[in-house]
Amino acid sequence: MNFWERITGSDLTRDWQAFEARAAALPEDYRQAWGQIEAHLWEHADFTGRNLTPIVDGVLGLLETTAAEGQGVASGKSAMELIGPDVAAFCDDLIGDEQTYADLYQESIRKKS
Repeated sequence: MNFWERITGSDLTRDWQAFEARAAALPEDYRQAWGQIEAHLWEHADFTGRNLTPIVDGVLGLLETTAAEGQGVASGKSAMELIGPDVAAFCDDLIGDEQTYADLYQESIRKKS
């Protein structure tokens, strides 16, 4: 990635378009699960969302692999069984201990008081 791509964010646009194309190729229940995962992951994004790129790539890979192995509609299992009942907890586990800007802001307020 060159400097200009990083400044303009064109690399992110290209990456997210590729992610959306991959998600569109998933079976219906996996696309629904992806929509929920994507919504929850944005809560953990940094200013640009660049920190989510490797995480999203991994999650889509997991969904694609599982769907290709037939663990979806064909086997009677749903994507939500793969993820679990709590999508937010699944996303929090993916992110790990990374703090969001909101977390850092709240922590700085607590330190000041």
